[in-house]
Amino acid sequence: MQVTNKYVTLKSLIDGSKPQESDFELKTATLRLSIEPGSGSGSEDVVLKIFYVSIDPYQINRMKTVSSTQKLVSSAERITPGQAISAQGIGRVVASKNPEFKKDDLVVGLINWEEYTIVKGGNTLRKLDPMGFPLYYHLGVLGLSGLTAYAGFFEVCKPKKGEKVFVSAACGSVGNLVGQYAKLFGCHVVGSAGTKQKVELLKGKLGFDDAFNYKEETDLKSTLKRYFPDGIDIYFDNVGGKMLEASVANMNPFGRIAVCGVISEYTMNEGRAAPEMIDVVYKRLKVQGFLVVDYLKSMDDFISTTSNYLKDGKIHVLEDISNGVESIPSAFVGLFHGHNVGKKVVKVGDE
Repeated sequence: MQVTNKYVTLKSLIDGSKPQESDFELKTATLRLSIEPGSGSGSEDVVLKIFYVSIDPYQINRMKTVSSTQKLVSSAERITPGQAISAQGIGRVVASKNPEFKKDDLVVGLINWEEYTIVKGGNTLRKLDPMGFPLYYHLGVLGLSGLTAYAGFFEVCKPKKGEKVFVSAACGSVGNLVGQYAKLFGCHVVGSAGTKQKVELLKGKLGFDDAFNYKEETDLKSTLKRYFPDGIDIYFDNVGGKMLEASVANMNPFGRIAVCGVISEYTMNEGRAAPEMIDVVYKRLKVQGFLVVDYLKSMDDFISTTSNYLKDGKIHVLEDISNGVESIPSAFVGLFHGHNVGKKVVKVGDE
């Protein structure tokens, strides 16, 4: 059986600017939903029908001519214009020569921004047990976004009850969960976001102690001093730039900073802010960048803890879902304009 497969490609590399929908192209190709016997290297390939794909801001660094990230980890390798764009996703096996996967298995892993994907060797996939939750949870709150929040907060920041925690981009896929974990752990939590509606969401539904709209603040150092008169113990950084600079100025001695993302710097070539390094030295701050792949060993603990929180109604899920493979470019572009609330996912096909 053959199908017409729709997929998203990059027209050309993007340098020095925010992405636009016109940077992408929707293409079609005929795809055989079977694996021919004796197909050599394809003998362990897996063919998937895709249900959901993850939309993540780090992908912009793969779309540049040069980014230091492209040489550091395989998942950040530069995208070739005209080819399908790899990303995390969820689908169902429609054909497999891999003994680990059989027809109709649900899987999660590295696929492409398209309706059907052939995964070479199947080694970027794992079987998915939904555990009674919606499938898309396993790209967000129970997926790598959730593990990033969990490991970044508990393993990088090593919190103590009662500590004061600041989270930037607190309505994003990671930030909203960091704040919720911190509150459940017994910390005082303040978040920043880019709209009044998001600020109210943080203080209301998500239970943050306080929140502010950074776009309304002209002096971030003074703003953080106002919200943290006794200083910050933990800063979970999703932004970088001026927010990191202001946070370091307000950190308490022996504070911890988990550097998860620097979205303020992804689409600019100059004007980057930098913290006062003398503060880092004399306050004896721990500033650590990290990647979720460093903490896959924590997956079982993360899933157990978070699924229990979900069942008990202690964690609220923020998922922002668009429909159709053709909506992927606008979904991605929207990340850089603050359009998403929580984890951005595109539903590509019906389950």
